[in-house]
Parts: sequence; C-alpha cells; structure tokens
Amino acid sequence: MNTLESTATSPSRAVAATRMFAVGSAIALIVLGLAWELRLAPLHPGGSLLALKVLPLVAPLPGLLKNRLYTYRWTSMLMWLYFTEGIVRAWSDRLLLSRALGGVEIVLSLILFAACLAHVWLRLRGARAAGRFNPADRPSSAPSNPHAANDAGPFLP
Repeated sequence: MNTLESTATSPSRAVAATRMFAVGSAIALIVLGLAWELRLAPLHPGGSLLALKVLPLVAPLPGLLKNRLYTYRWTSMLMWLYFTEGIVRAWSDRLLLSRALGGVEIVLSLILFAACLAHVWLRLRGARAAGRFNPADRPSSAPSNPHAANDAGPFLP
C-alpha cells in the first residue's frame, strides 16, 4: 500500500472512530443521567423528574448515527449544558457519590465535545481534499440593507 492509499483510507477510519466516540459518549451521558437521578443519587428518594434532563441528548442520536454533519455541530454546543451541570454538581453536592458522578459527567461531556469537533474537522478536511468544499463558492453575503455596510449605522450620515 503506497502513501496515497493510506492517506485516503485514514480519514475514513478516523471519522468512524470519532463517530463511535461521539455516539458512545452521548449514550453514556443518557445512561448516567437516568441512573443518577432515578437510582444512584436522586435529589429525592425514589427518583426525581430531573431525570428528564437527558431528553435533549436523545434528540441528536439519530443524526449522529446517520453521520449528519450539522448534528455533530450543534451537539458540540448542546453538550456544554451537561458539562456545566457536571461542574456545578461536582463542586456543590453534599453526597460524595453525586460529586463523583458529576466528575464522570464532566469527562463524558468533554469526550463528546472532542469527538464532535474532530468529526466535523475531519469531514471538512476530507471534503476540501476531494474538492467538494470551497468556502469561496458560497453565495455572496452582501447586506440587503444599504446602511448595514456602514459602520456608523443607519442614523448617522
């Protein structure tokens, strides 16, 4: 196998790996959230409605599984909610188990972010290399309002 063939197959393996990490960490965050709030360390005995916090993570799963680039982009922003919750609960909960679960949530959120970021980067790099993506080919983004181009705004001459 020459170098050209190895570089052609490497991105697809890397993309598959990032997809595996993204889907795996999203599913792990869902399982963690449900187990945390229903069984391991719920806020109220018997579980709490806080388990519904995993619903936003269920939404991107079909897109992640179908390899939709846009889903990877917005999932990388969505995961910051779970990262923030992990930070808050790891430092503020009184129960040691809950603090540890917050730490696990932080790690899983960062894995999800890194996997989504790498996935998007690799896919765009592959598209550029194949000549399918050129930012210069985008339509002009000329302002529809003639005053929008003026830094002073529409109120000053």
